[in-house]
Amino acid sequence: MAQRLKVPGLVGELAAEFAGTAILILFGVGVVAQVAAAGTGEFDSIAWAWGLGVTLGVYVAGRISGAHLNPAVTLALAVFKGFSWRKVMPYALAQTAGAFVAALIIRWNYSEVLSRFDPGLTSKSQGVFSTLPGAGVTEWGALRDQIIGTAILLFLVLAVTDARNSLPAGNLAPLIVGLIVVAIGMAFAVNAGYAINPARDFGPRLASFLTGYETAFQDISGYPYFWVPIVGPLVGGVIGAGLYELIIGRFLPSEDELEPGALATEKAPAEDELARV
Repeated sequence: MAQRLKVPGLVGELAAEFAGTAILILFGVGVVAQVAAAGTGEFDSIAWAWGLGVTLGVYVAGRISGAHLNPAVTLALAVFKGFSWRKVMPYALAQTAGAFVAALIIRWNYSEVLSRFDPGLTSKSQGVFSTLPGAGVTEWGALRDQIIGTAILLFLVLAVTDARNSLPAGNLAPLIVGLIVVAIGMAFAVNAGYAINPARDFGPRLASFLTGYETAFQDISGYPYFWVPIVGPLVGGVIGAGLYELIIGRFLPSEDELEPGALATEKAPAEDELARV
């Protein structure tokens, strides 16, 4: 039997981040193309498909890279969980590349649907690929929204992947993380589309720009909006992780202080998959 080829170290981790983020975007951007451009499904379809995309992406990449799939997660883990700073930028680039390639696939696959729905490739269908502020929402309101949404994401992700806390049984942490994204989508989508992930927004935005969307980096008023779903999540992720450590993390017992029979009696794969150094 042929021996499995092993890709060592950082190269393998970046490949996993690329693949996991691509899976996330294939389902997330794909469902928006169906609902917004083809009229198949409704908003709940979008929320659930994004959440399932996160779950599947984490299952794909978790064992190798920790499945951050999001530069905001990577940055927050570097600030508070000891993730290597030298890996932060390579991870972010791999995540963005995965999102970019996946968006190109969706752009190609739904080219006829998009052309029929929006022949001019305007902001009418730009929301398939990247986020825009909601009606009456300024860029500052959208920035606020992205900070809050991503803070909630990181607070809860750390809560369900902390080995000292009440971990999900078995290998269910990716599913719970996906449900967190579903919940955020259902509660925080109207203001700015809940990007909560710079790679998720910028990769598809760049893909759409290179394939005919000339105003991809702007909102409908012409403002260069692209920076909002980059800066907002990066700031919000650090705030959310910091709040978790301040309010919850510092009061949890260390792993070797846990009494027999406690819910977190050992380091579980769940923590490895989302906060591995």
